[in-house]
Amino acid sequence: MNKLIHYTLLPKTLCFHSTEFEYVLCCTCGVPIPPNPANMCVACLRTQVDISEGIPKQVTVHFCKQCERYLQPPATWMQCGLESRELLALCLKKLKSSMTKVRLIDAGFLWTEPHSKRIKLKLTIQKEVMNGAILQQVFVVEFVVQYQMCEDCHRVEAKDFWKAVVQVRQKTVHKKTFYYLEQLILKHKLHQNALNIKEIHEGIDFYYGSKQHAQKMVDFLQCTVPCRSKTSQRLISHDIHSNTFNYKSTFSMEIVPVCKDSVVCLSPRLAQSLGNMGQVCVCTRVTSTIHLIDPSTLQIAEVDGNTYWRFPFNSLCIPRQLEEFIVMDIDMIREQKLGAGAGVRSNKHTLAEVWVQKTSEMNTSQQYHCRTFLGHLLNIGDLVLGFDFANSNVNDEYLNKMNPHHVPDVVLIKKSYDRSRRMKRRNWRLQEMDRDREGMDTDERQYQDFLEDLEEDEALRKNVNIYKDTSKIPVESDTDDDGAPRISLMEMLEELSLSDATGGEGADMLTE
Repeated sequence: MNKLIHYTLLPKTLCFHSTEFEYVLCCTCGVPIPPNPANMCVACLRTQVDISEGIPKQVTVHFCKQCERYLQPPATWMQCGLESRELLALCLKKLKSSMTKVRLIDAGFLWTEPHSKRIKLKLTIQKEVMNGAILQQVFVVEFVVQYQMCEDCHRVEAKDFWKAVVQVRQKTVHKKTFYYLEQLILKHKLHQNALNIKEIHEGIDFYYGSKQHAQKMVDFLQCTVPCRSKTSQRLISHDIHSNTFNYKSTFSMEIVPVCKDSVVCLSPRLAQSLGNMGQVCVCTRVTSTIHLIDPSTLQIAEVDGNTYWRFPFNSLCIPRQLEEFIVMDIDMIREQKLGAGAGVRSNKHTLAEVWVQKTSEMNTSQQYHCRTFLGHLLNIGDLVLGFDFANSNVNDEYLNKMNPHHVPDVVLIKKSYDRSRRMKRRNWRLQEMDRDREGMDTDERQYQDFLEDLEEDEALRKNVNIYKDTSKIPVESDTDDDGAPRISLMEMLEELSLSDATGGEGADMLTE
């Protein structure tokens, strides 16, 4: 049976007889040693045999400074941290071909300066040598880090870096859907594979280095927002010898031109299929479907992307056309009988009849009567935003064909609060994607509208990561409590910041 030869030598003063075994003399130097198949001490055996022979003591690994990835032959680039398990596996694969005749027992890193461009591995190996004796040896292999630019970074430097682009468009004035979509992308981290993100008029472009990453984004958009897609590709080059083609793919995604708080007019056929609801509806939310509510009956319905493109409808007004009204009188409608074939009614809203007056016409006696789904929020004297059908000229195919008696004078959209107070006490914020705006300025009013929507709609903010704003201390006072909805601290997340033991941010790895 093979016995392991240890590195420690026995002292010469040991006796030759023991209760367990007898000692023998080394055949080379005469030192008393325990019996082994080679009859040689460890020192003499190592002079005769080097089991690490053939294993290189210095190896080169390639590292890309731009993306901080290591090359794993033949053409794979991996993200590895210093002294990580991934980097250890990559280094051992470099030695795999030369270690076929030995057995690897242990491997670990030796500390080196992060900027020294050196990685040292301490290896422990075993091998069977003379007459079946097993010799164990520990040695160090040094890996020299050399800089080499990867193919992806080459394309970036050559301004020809993308192979697929996803063009997301929405032909509407307000960008509420884009703000919501941005938060979903950040939550699921789909922006990490994008080489570049460019914001343009009516949309945003995502550039990818591979078609698979672009297809993943397309699948995500189709499951997140109601949209339709078109795909095209352009031939860049063709190798006639290997019969390979190089294409650039373009995915065009068109989101439905309807946003939250939009007033729409459905076609008679679509309104009938949704449970005989009224044609004039209000969009309460846009997720994977369009959520509609009939302000005169509280009927709700959801329209998916396929249904919308078969029976399209447009927004009748834009947010800037909403006017401010004051509630003069309100009367709750407790029982509302629906006709045959009616759809589902909302349990979150209360139907009411209200008399309102424009704040810009307070010196007149002109008042408007309408039904609204905001009965649970409104009281006499409250301010509310709505769209004035009576004094507006709307050019819509389905609205022009409706019976004028069925068109309401005013459609109330949302309760109005003091925006300056809401901004002062808002102690949270959202993350934003890094993108190239190219002169596109952020509309602060539209962004504030989206933040207020998150505060008012609990179901909407469940899909959004909301972070505490540590740089802002909200000012609380008894006069500021106007009943505006807020986001509780339980729904906020602590933003993660990576730092070293000294409290400062760590340095970049292996860069000059």
